[in-house]
Amino acid sequence: MPTIPEIPKINRPPKHVIDALKGIGTATVAGTLGHSGFRNPHMLGPVTQRPGKSIVGPALTLQFLPQRPDLFSEGEYSDPETQLHRHVLYQVEEGDVVVVDARGDMSSGVFGDMMSTYFKGRGGAGIIIDGVMRDRPNVEKLDLALWLRGWTPNYHVQVSIFPSAVNVPISCGGVTVMPGDIIMADDDGVIVLPPSMAEAVIEDSQKHAEWEVFSRQKLMQGADLRRYYPLHKDAEPEYEEWKKLHIKK
Repeated sequence: MPTIPEIPKINRPPKHVIDALKGIGTATVAGTLGHSGFRNPHMLGPVTQRPGKSIVGPALTLQFLPQRPDLFSEGEYSDPETQLHRHVLYQVEEGDVVVVDARGDMSSGVFGDMMSTYFKGRGGAGIIIDGVMRDRPNVEKLDLALWLRGWTPNYHVQVSIFPSAVNVPISCGGVTVMPGDIIMADDDGVIVLPPSMAEAVIEDSQKHAEWEVFSRQKLMQGADLRRYYPLHKDAEPEYEEWKKLHIKK
């Protein structure tokens, strides 16, 4: 049996950080990151397969590479334990997100029914793939949170790629993902939040969310967009009075 390299462990953020982020949408966080110099945290390609679902959790990463005969042989996969896509699932703890760089490949189904069942049984939060999955009829019965490019009947190494590493830096949807990064996904898409930015994003997003509630109410009443979005400094005293009545500390 070929030797499987030791899989690096990830550092998971504190539960209170994850819980706080669950109340914030990806659009708000992407905006906050943009103003902090992170120009595009949004993955292009993977889209929700279960509208209405949202997730927040630390990333376990899986990297695929193009097949090359001196690095990969289909015959090696007669031993299931040489399949690295299994080993990322062995790392899953409750609330984790598996993020896969499948190179945008549309012909190799990274996971299928049984792997997805195992992932759900371990309490995983969701799966993000810059590529596709297989066994759609059965996988959909699991009601998993999935962001993918689509579906295929082919298995993961059938065509042109193979899994090469677990819990290493990857690119997914054009965004760098480090193992342990915080993944946030909803109907707008998937974004990557560096853990070092989490507390600042939470603080800024909460302030942003508060004045947006106020401004939304004013705009629904037909008030001037120039005054209330973004909130003009002349409207700030009005907003502060509104906060005293509506925001509980």
